[in-house]
Amino acid sequence: MSVYDEIEIEDMDFDSSTKIFYYPCPCGDRFQITLEQIKNRFDIAQCPSCSLQIRVIFDINSYEIYSKIK
Repeated sequence: MSVYDEIEIEDMDFDSSTKIFYYPCPCGDRFQITLEQIKNRFDIAQCPSCSLQIRVIFDINSYEIYSKIK
């Protein structure tokens, strides 16, 4: 599987109400990955509008940190 880029989780926007991380996609939409996916160590964020994917770089402590944000 090829990925467009690798992005640190700290560089992504986090919506605490939906528990979703976002990152701008070149097509104008946003890559998305859920906190639950992070918990399950899934590291590929997809854009819902195009075929691009990015790899999200994180450690398992990221889940603990972001799961406490209200």
